[in-house]
Amino acid sequence: MIKYIGSKRVLVPKIVSVIQAVDAISPVRRVADLFSGTARVGQALKAAGYRVTSNDLLTYSYVLSQALVAADARRYPQSGVERLLRHLGQLPPEEGWFSDLYSRQARFFHPKNAARIQAIRGGIDAVSEGDPLLRAILLTSLLLAADRVDSTVGLQMAYLKQWAPRALNDLALAPPPLLPGGGRALQGDAIEAARAVDADLVYLDPPYNQHSYLGNYHVWETLVLWDNPETYGVARKRLDCRDRKSRFNQKRQAGQALSELVRAIRAPHLVLSFSDEGFLPADDIEAVLGEERYVVRLAEDHRRYVGALIGIYSPSGVKVGGVSHTRNREYLFVATKSRAVARALQIEAVAGEWGQAPLLAAR
Repeated sequence: MIKYIGSKRVLVPKIVSVIQAVDAISPVRRVADLFSGTARVGQALKAAGYRVTSNDLLTYSYVLSQALVAADARRYPQSGVERLLRHLGQLPPEEGWFSDLYSRQARFFHPKNAARIQAIRGGIDAVSEGDPLLRAILLTSLLLAADRVDSTVGLQMAYLKQWAPRALNDLALAPPPLLPGGGRALQGDAIEAARAVDADLVYLDPPYNQHSYLGNYHVWETLVLWDNPETYGVARKRLDCRDRKSRFNQKRQAGQALSELVRAIRAPHLVLSFSDEGFLPADDIEAVLGEERYVVRLAEDHRRYVGALIGIYSPSGVKVGGVSHTRNREYLFVATKSRAVARALQIEAVAGEWGQAPLLAAR
């Protein structure tokens, strides 16, 4: 998977196990992930046997969900995908707007890899014409390959002053990890998706502070859209990074947005991930979730994103700030209309590795 701040890579097994614990008492067949990001959670739930609907507002997230959640590996066998990737990987490098923008104006990729990305991205639409899921599979392969040779610490708000060692490696395409079975990928606002989706359980991982995922990963959005956008700043961000912001990225609106989202969810169970570094205190989140459901709060200490561990540097490379803390607390809230589910989860939380807070009575 691509490097991603807020990624649930470490927590995915526990998220899946909590959902399976709910499932053991109140059957869960259909799960909706309304802020899918890299589709890591949705893919894990699909692997666990659930019918998954993944939604996100950003186009690169939608593409990842098309490949990792919606595509059926039986329809797209690895041998066929490998054949197309070999063809794309043998295309001669090209100089163009993307290679100039992100290897010279902004040094996210070494010129040799940027020119190959330029050529491969241009070839993907030609070989996948008329098949959006195949297109998404090939784009996902390119995203994963580009991520392995970028020159950042994981965010695209800036690039390293000197080339990262991995940036000097040759870009190599490989088939993404497809799974058998179907799923669904949506692109839209989470609240609108919540009103439209039928699910037994909804998983939520909303933005928790002022940093938008579009701003953090604008290169991936451009690589997928392939729209040669107007850009600004040293990082050559897309101009729409200034306007396309979620209400969850705004401190004054995040609480109301969460409240509206929870009220729009018709599923009997929901699971919400959040960080103690977010705008909303855990008690406020519980109050929102507990209006019509019983709530169990689970918590675990977690190592912070690597960029937060090295301090703050000016554009000239001078260290201008230190590290405030190296760990944070990740919360997992389970809100359910079933008192039996809530009590069982409390008992399991006390006996397991996760901490837990008292059960809140539904109003």
